[in-house]
Amino acid sequence: MCGRFTSFLSPEILENTFGVQAPPDISPRYNIAPTQQVWIIRESATGGRYLSPARWGLVPHWAKDLSIGSRMINARCETVHEKPAFRQAIRARRCIVPASGFFDWATTPTGKHPHYVTMRDGSPLAFAGIWDSWKTPEGDLIESCAILTTAANSLVSTIHDRMPVLLHLTEFDLWLDRSVNNPEKLQRFYQSYPAELLQEWEVSTIVNSPAHETPETIASIQPKS
Repeated sequence: MCGRFTSFLSPEILENTFGVQAPPDISPRYNIAPTQQVWIIRESATGGRYLSPARWGLVPHWAKDLSIGSRMINARCETVHEKPAFRQAIRARRCIVPASGFFDWATTPTGKHPHYVTMRDGSPLAFAGIWDSWKTPEGDLIESCAILTTAANSLVSTIHDRMPVLLHLTEFDLWLDRSVNNPEKLQRFYQSYPAELLQEWEVSTIVNSPAHETPETIASIQPKS
C-alpha cells in the first residue's frame, strides 16, 4: 500500500519532468499523511497539464460527508473498475501524484519498521491516481484523490505485498487522456514497476508521527545488531 510519502520536488523539476507550472514557493514535504493536501497533475480542457491541490483520501461526489476519505487513500488496481467509490473516477478522472519517495512498514518479530523507497537515479516518482470533487453543504467544492496500488515487485515485497502504481515518463499522456476509458486498455499501467530502478532503506520510527516533517524522516539508519 502507500500510507505516507514525500514530495520535495522543486518548481523546475516539476516543470521539466511533468510539464506543469508550479508555485515558486511550493513547500517541501517529508511526511505526507492521509487527509492532508497534496498536489496532483490533471489534463486541461485543451489537452495540456496543470497542477492543482487535492485532499489525499478520495471522497466520492455522492458521499454524505468527508469522513469516508480517510479510508480511501489507496485504490487496488484489481478492483478499481468495480468499486462504486472508484469506477467513475478511473474512467474519467485520472491524475498523476508527483512524489520523491514513499514509506512502508515491514512487519518483523521485533515490530514494525519503516522503510523508504525512491528512484535509484534520484528522479521523481509518478503515482497513478484518481480524483473526485465533493460539494459541502455550504456549496464549496473539495477535490480529493487516491493512489492506485498493485502487487509489490521483488524489492518492495521484502517490506510489504503492495506498492503504488508508478508511471513511466512515456505513459503520462495516455494515463491522463480522458478518451481512454476501456478497462482493458488501462491494464497496461498496472504492472509492478521494475525493481532494479528503485532503492530502499530503513528509516527512523520518527516517521510514524505525521508531526515530523523534516529531512530526518528519510535518513537511513543502521540496523541494530
